[in-house]
Amino acid sequence: MKDYRATAPGKVILFGEHAVVYHQPAIAVPVTTVQAKVDLQATGENSGLRIIAPDLGRDYRLAEAEADDALALIIRLTLARFQQVESLQATLIVTSTIPLGRGLGSGAAISTAVVRALAQFYGQQITPAAISDLVYEVEKLYHGTPSGIDNTVIAYEQPVYFIRQQPIERLPVGRAFILVVGDTGQVSPTHKAVGHVRRQWQADPQRFESLFAEAGRIAATARTIIEQGGPGATLGALMNDNQAVLAAMGVSSPELDRLIEAARQAGAWGAKLSGAGWGGNMIALVEPETAPAVSDALLKAGATGCIITEVAPS
Repeated sequence: MKDYRATAPGKVILFGEHAVVYHQPAIAVPVTTVQAKVDLQATGENSGLRIIAPDLGRDYRLAEAEADDALALIIRLTLARFQQVESLQATLIVTSTIPLGRGLGSGAAISTAVVRALAQFYGQQITPAAISDLVYEVEKLYHGTPSGIDNTVIAYEQPVYFIRQQPIERLPVGRAFILVVGDTGQVSPTHKAVGHVRRQWQADPQRFESLFAEAGRIAATARTIIEQGGPGATLGALMNDNQAVLAAMGVSSPELDRLIEAARQAGAWGAKLSGAGWGGNMIALVEPETAPAVSDALLKAGATGCIITEVAPS
């Protein structure tokens, strides 16, 4: 029987995490060196859709899934969009090389790959915008009040300049640049970190509005540099500035700080946390020649893994 296969990349936020929830701009890029993959195959059985997620140790039927099961939710939402009843007789296998809970968009990537596989199965055309809308509904399970940036950049598979509740802007890249992603080995509790920032903002709105505005200014400046293919050192300095803002918001951690400092000492132009913070990943902007040295320094400083990825010109 025919096998329908779909993939979706990871992502990192370059600039603007947390502030993006408060209508400031953010920049995110796909990380194509890691991928979520879905294989969907029709079966001759009359037992509904079997979902196998070996990375999570799960093997179950769609009909048995709880309402808040993320995989079941994206499947049901997609079937509803295609006006298909839940009589799908198939096996859906989900695997991923994207580390879970590290700010790399693993949940959004899995959801995106599921939508794409089901679209192939039913012979449906679906736009990146429509995929993004479906995935956003599932992101609410993971993040409570999601910014919308994960589903956007992953569904489009392009760098994006994003302001919440405004039209998506694809971000042209004037010159390729290299990122090293370092994993702290700790799950980033997105929902808790976002909630912490919200409580701090409610307690001291003037201070946090100022921090959000500074993060937005940095992202807007970075956009111009990326579009024009400007100097890496200038873009790296902005990453360092953004990290200072995130630390002031209280979402960095000793583990992140240690990796960020190690990357800078090893020759990175700039480094910062990426995502919610309190664990997860940090990113470093590097010259191609220094990427191996920075990666090695991160591992020596305690990173449990490193990814080197290129953001290609467009």
